[in-house]
Amino acid sequence: MVAAENQPVTICKNICFNRRHDTGMGLLWRLNEYDRLLFLKLFKHRENGFALLSLRILSRSSEGVLHVLIPVAIRKFGLPGLETVFPLLVVSLVIERSLHWVLKNTLQRPRPQDSIPGVRSLAAGANRFSCPSGHCSRAFLLATVLVLVYGCGAVVMYLWAGAVALSRVSLGVHYPGDVLVGAVVGSFVAVISWLVVVGA
Repeated sequence: MVAAENQPVTICKNICFNRRHDTGMGLLWRLNEYDRLLFLKLFKHRENGFALLSLRILSRSSEGVLHVLIPVAIRKFGLPGLETVFPLLVVSLVIERSLHWVLKNTLQRPRPQDSIPGVRSLAAGANRFSCPSGHCSRAFLLATVLVLVYGCGAVVMYLWAGAVALSRVSLGVHYPGDVLVGAVVGSFVAVISWLVVVGA
């Protein structure tokens, strides 16, 4: 049983290290190796009902529901900041979605189950490519927008965004590097959009 669980790790190690020596691609290839190996350490293909359901709900929470519900809640309860949050979210999401599409189709990194033998993801990806993670990008975008508008009181949103990132790796649809790039993209876009909206 232990040998079976470790088989993808062994296969990945052999593929990664053999290819590195054959191609001599250096640092970039080494980073890819470590990313794949870290993925296999984090991803455990155990279809526990409650854990799997929790991961899927957490993952889906970054698909746009909170991006709509939070401005609605701000308006309903008469909280300050709606005049900034709403245009900031609209501008940042337009930029983020465009940048995400360009990066995905430029990098064209295959998803783990398409590139590592023996790995089967526990959720469906929106498309063929893995990097950057769109779920993670949207999550960190929302967290950063709220922190920029409301300050330290909204920092807790980064815990949610981090949990979304972990869920995407745990479900087997992204490498750790994909969610890291997604986090950087989402946060960066939010800051640039803040400068555009607030500075306008």
